[in-house]
Amino acid sequence: MSAPLSPVPIPTHIGLHAGPALLSGITDGPSLEAHRERYGPLPPLELDDLVDLASRAGLRGRGGAGFPFATKLAAAARGRRRELVVNLSEGEPASAKDSALALSRPHLVLDGAVATARALGAREVHVVLPGDRPAPARQMLRALGERDRREDRVRLRPLTAEPRFVAGQARAVVELMSGRPNLPVTSWAPEAVAGFRGRPTLISNAETWAQVGQLLLAGERAYVRRGTPGEPGTTLLTHSRHGVAPEVWEVDHGTPVGDVLPPLTPETPVLVGGFHGAWTTWSTLARTGVSRLAMAAEGLPLGAGVIHVPAPGGCPLGFTSAVVDYLAGQSAGRCGPCLNGLPALAEAVRGAWQGRDTTARVDQLAGLLVRRGACAHPDGTVRLVRSVFTALPAEVDAHRRGSCSAATTGAGAAS
Repeated sequence: MSAPLSPVPIPTHIGLHAGPALLSGITDGPSLEAHRERYGPLPPLELDDLVDLASRAGLRGRGGAGFPFATKLAAAARGRRRELVVNLSEGEPASAKDSALALSRPHLVLDGAVATARALGAREVHVVLPGDRPAPARQMLRALGERDRREDRVRLRPLTAEPRFVAGQARAVVELMSGRPNLPVTSWAPEAVAGFRGRPTLISNAETWAQVGQLLLAGERAYVRRGTPGEPGTTLLTHSRHGVAPEVWEVDHGTPVGDVLPPLTPETPVLVGGFHGAWTTWSTLARTGVSRLAMAAEGLPLGAGVIHVPAPGGCPLGFTSAVVDYLAGQSAGRCGPCLNGLPALAEAVRGAWQGRDTTARVDQLAGLLVRRGACAHPDGTVRLVRSVFTALPAEVDAHRRGSCSAATTGAGAAS
């Protein structure tokens, strides 16, 4: 039996909006010549200076956890024979931000990684390409071909991830680099401490490396001028809607979501953060600032930077059931929470969609799964499931009474 398909298809086209920093001047094209014309040569920077600069600028990773980049860089710097990875795998189907950067700003991504590799004394930059997004992969390979190894002073080594949700997980990337299946395994130390071949391995997604490049090329003053004092800079959002190509926006941290995206009716359900995210209503989201801190105050994760709006008349509970089915089929299946727990959770959510009261079963499984997997895949899935029960209780109650917000039976599963 084949694994369930994603209820949000991998995008083949992306709507890209010009932005204030990373996406400024994208009409110039993605070539190295256009990039150097805009930014000039990559400045040299010593390791201690780079750590200090990233710390002063408050630069955090844009891969979901929002971890301070300077802390991660300093951890890698304490080891020997350091490795560095640009992770473009983008396993989240509803996200398109790293793909957008590969298509429009590949050399900003590569400059951030190359400058950091030089500072760390790394000999290679491993560039992990998406296995299910051919256009971004081709554009990044084209960009790699434009680079001059003598100028970069590091080797740029491409490799391709498997088309799987968990393929971009940090330990799964290390497995891929090692020639083993591109799946997560249990790890006892962060990759920045002991990753590829036991060496300190600094892994970040494309947006994080583009932010590093922007900080180095545009300067600290320009970088911190945007955003908020607590979260300087900008971030990328993917606006995902049923039946429409996703759109990628770059916004200053702190910008209310309602100032960026088209308005919806107040009670429209919206999924924030992607498949490992959480449900809320448009009225709550519209007034919330685009930032890790502001969203956390509303119980929402910025996560992968995805804001997904289901189909008009679609059922959010049915959509959640389809997502959990998909996530259960995408796990590595190497630990109990993924192998047994996620299918059981999918069955419980499906039962709620079909009108059964499975609240107690969902609570029981959530308690068994959180923080017990080899990676965070079960935790993110539990977050999604809990949110539909807490943020949209009227929808769950309606199903228990035999009704649904969907215009037609089962519409939510495809929304």
